[in-house]
Order: sequence, then structure tokens, then C-alpha cells
Amino acid sequence: MVNTRASVDREAGYALMGRLAGPETVEGTLKSLESLAPGFADWIVTALFGGTYQREGLELRDRQIATLAALTALGGVEPQVDDHVRNSLRIGMEPREIVEVMVHLAPYIGVPRALAGLRVAAAVFKETGTDPGAGGGPADGATAPGDADRDTGEAAP
Repeated sequence: MVNTRASVDREAGYALMGRLAGPETVEGTLKSLESLAPGFADWIVTALFGGTYQREGLELRDRQIATLAALTALGGVEPQVDDHVRNSLRIGMEPREIVEVMVHLAPYIGVPRALAGLRVAAAVFKETGTDPGAGGGPADGATAPGDADRDTGEAAP
């Protein structure tokens, strides 16, 4: 029989939250939320980062991609998109991968929501001094080998 009981690990949740969001978030944001809504911050960290994020089946990077996609699709949650763009960078995702997640969403969630996500990512990249062209393609509008228009043979814009 397969064990279908949910498990949560509060300590693992706080450790993962610290790894993803950094100690300043654990110390600052969670404490301010705690003073506003006692117990809510602990519930979020324990249930989400100590429960859902601890499940087997997806690597942390894949969970971040899913989270970026969900939050961008939801819209109106730019502070959380900002946090998860930062988290994605912290765990080693390349800026171009983050951008591509949002570009890939456009036909599914609509261009305005994809653009809103891209604006948040661009602001994070600027604030953190991150090159948005890093890791996954040429920066500064250069074309990669093979980026030729099949009809004309000229490099694509």
C-alpha cells in the first residue's frame, strides 16, 4: 500500500525559505507579516516550503519554473513574482531561462500578463545588476549561429 499521508517539516520549511529567499526575507518580511496576521507567516512557510516544496517528483528548479508560471499567469501578484524571480536566480537559474518562462506563457495567459511578468523580471535584473542576456543566448541583440531566416538566409532580427 502506498503511503498517501501528507507530511510537513517546519524546520525544513524554514531552512528552504532561507535558502530561497535569503535571511533578510525570513527576518524582515515574515516578522512584519507575523505582526499583522499572527501565525499566518508560520503557516505559509510550514505548509508551502515544509510541505509542498518537500515532496518528491520535482527538483527545486522545476518547482521554481512552475511557481513563476503560476504567479505570472495569476496576475496582480507582482511582489510574489519579484520574490520568485530572485529565488530563481539564487538557486542558479539563468536570467534567460526566467525570461523564456514568461515569453512561453504569452499564448496561454495573454500578452499583457506575460509582459507584466517580464517587467518585474527586468526590474529585478536591473536592481541586482544581473545581465538579462546571460546564460542561454547572445546578449545585446547579437544572433546565434543558425538564427537565419529560412526564406532569405539572412540573420533574424
